[in-house]
Amino acid sequence: MNKILIVAHAPLAKALRECALHVFPCCAEQVVALDVQPDAAPEDTFNAACQLAQSMQGNLLVLTDLFGATPSNVAQRLVQLCAAQGRQVREVTGANLPMLLRLVCHASLPLEALEQCAVTGGAQGIFAVDVRSGAPACTLLAAHTEQQP
Repeated sequence: MNKILIVAHAPLAKALRECALHVFPCCAEQVVALDVQPDAAPEDTFNAACQLAQSMQGNLLVLTDLFGATPSNVAQRLVQLCAAQGRQVREVTGANLPMLLRLVCHASLPLEALEQCAVTGGAQGIFAVDVRSGAPACTLLAAHTEQQP
């Protein structure tokens, strides 16, 4: 079974996990969160991430909030270490709730497919909302385009 480790700026990691648990209470063991505090040394954060990853059995998908920031840099080191130890592991940045919910729903997919599911789910969960109708603006644009001759 795939496991999901969220490494993000505090309080986002734990907040995302709590939201996932609100929708899917049964995913508690599957999703683990590490909030990176503003004053935490990167090495301490890396050590905490390693401890969490070691406690999680199975393939590991690491989600981070922002590429190039400390959580992502820590996650990259963690992914490299896990891969060097022979563990199946991937990292995806830009973590958001639609991404996480899709991952929980499809956690039994092979890890490579789950990684793609994260990217697709995250992107498909983002759209503008039309002020007048409350509908997703992309839906309105598609409907308008289909009506044109």
